[in-house]
Amino acid sequence: MTYFVRKGLFYLVALWAAVTLNFFIPRLMPGTPVDSLMAKLAQRGGQVNPETRRAFELLLGADTDEPLLAQYWSYLGNTLRGEFGVSVSSYPTPVAEVISASLPWTVVLVGIATLLSFLLGVTLGMVVGWRRGTWLDSLIPATTVLAAVPYFWLALILSAVFAGTLGWFPLNGGYDVVLDPGWSPEFIGSAVYHGILPALTIVISSVGGWLLGMRNMMVSTGSEDYVLTAQAKGLRGSRVMLRYAARNAVLPSVAGFAISLGFVVSGSIITEQVFSYPGIGSKLLQAVQNNDYALMQGIFLIITVAVLGANLVVDLLYGLIDPRTRS
Repeated sequence: MTYFVRKGLFYLVALWAAVTLNFFIPRLMPGTPVDSLMAKLAQRGGQVNPETRRAFELLLGADTDEPLLAQYWSYLGNTLRGEFGVSVSSYPTPVAEVISASLPWTVVLVGIATLLSFLLGVTLGMVVGWRRGTWLDSLIPATTVLAAVPYFWLALILSAVFAGTLGWFPLNGGYDVVLDPGWSPEFIGSAVYHGILPALTIVISSVGGWLLGMRNMMVSTGSEDYVLTAQAKGLRGSRVMLRYAARNAVLPSVAGFAISLGFVVSGSIITEQVFSYPGIGSKLLQAVQNNDYALMQGIFLIITVAVLGANLVVDLLYGLIDPRTRS
């Protein structure tokens, strides 16, 4: 029990530190959201004067003269209530609405792609590691090369070949714009159709890392005494591979997979940009380009909570699976 309490307290402190950094870092960046809105207004030929600036400050809550510490306590209170302010880049939409509208796209796309790449990579790595020295080892250089290819380059190649030349898939977007978002079969089918190429990009780019890691662990585990004993007993090779070798070799991959699930929330910014996918990564880039502090803080907070939560779950599961970690 002491182990679990210690882990819980550690992650509470980590969450507080992340939330605190989330408050201070945007305020150290040059420019303000009001400056961004004034620049947009000037580009559109609007009237730029002190009265206009004052109006924007009142709308965004940037007119406060409170000390920084008081602003910090107000920020903590608003965060607990889920109030993140108004987005400048999507003005006048609240940050919570912007995140809730874009987050499901990223979670579904990147989440499913991450799960598929993990299962495919671990399964191939298990077989390749168990049958090392055979022709299956030729899979390793190919997948390693694919893992080394930059995301944006692979995304551009896939979109050029399968969307541009062959015309098998749409070039950009998350769904057919003539459809109304909802749970209708037409919309779901369109969303799946538009998500195939972005998902394929993520799977191809990440499956090599899972395969190589699992393969190396299988090679190491295959020489352990309990595996050799199981083989000496005359057990079937498949049973020894699954129940003895793979069961222990997969533990580091499970930890890495949990961390990857935490980063699913942040999405794949480059992939979403190439395919103009309406995910959280595109919103984060948009927020940085427009000095949208409120939206940046909201997205960073969601990412932080997701990563810390995934790590906490893994630590607790490790404590249950392997009692040695509790000592």
